[in-house]
Amino acid sequence: MKKGLMVLVIVLAIIIAFGFSIAGSYNGLVRLDEEVNAKWAQVENQLKRRADLIPNLVSTVKGFAAQEENVLLGVTEARSRLETARTPGEFAQADAQLTTALDRLNVVVESYPDLKSNENFIRLQDELAGTENRIAVSRMDYNESAKTFNSKVRSFPTNIMAGIFRFEQKEYFEINEQDKEVPKVEF
Repeated sequence: MKKGLMVLVIVLAIIIAFGFSIAGSYNGLVRLDEEVNAKWAQVENQLKRRADLIPNLVSTVKGFAAQEENVLLGVTEARSRLETARTPGEFAQADAQLTTALDRLNVVVESYPDLKSNENFIRLQDELAGTENRIAVSRMDYNESAKTFNSKVRSFPTNIMAGIFRFEQKEYFEINEQDKEVPKVEF
């Protein structure tokens, strides 16, 4: 009788240990998933901040460079694409288009010395530069948390738990090939 009770206790201990292991794996995946989601929310927050600055920048430039309507329209269209993006890939593509449009806008600005010295324009440019830095940090933080999550989802035995509970790998926020090129600066 004692032997049967001992075997039952051992089997129960193994089942309980296995249950705690499963719960620990599941809870770890949930924690990492929430961390990735929080980091992504911060990326979206910074992209929204930049998108909110752009209408003010466009309005300021419009006052000085009314004949540059195509460039201003391009910035506005790129901004609206960013606001309708939903996935990291869509955000990355829209962000690249917006960056290109802002680069064209900066070329226009160079043609208007009065605009470059306008206090509102300077303040907006500074805000935009600060926001660009925040976006870079947020993207880096998001990609790092996505990497941690993806590594966990792909690692054995957690990959079994991830499959059962349908945890899928997170998409990285990657820049396009044009943004990887070093800009050419000439004086």
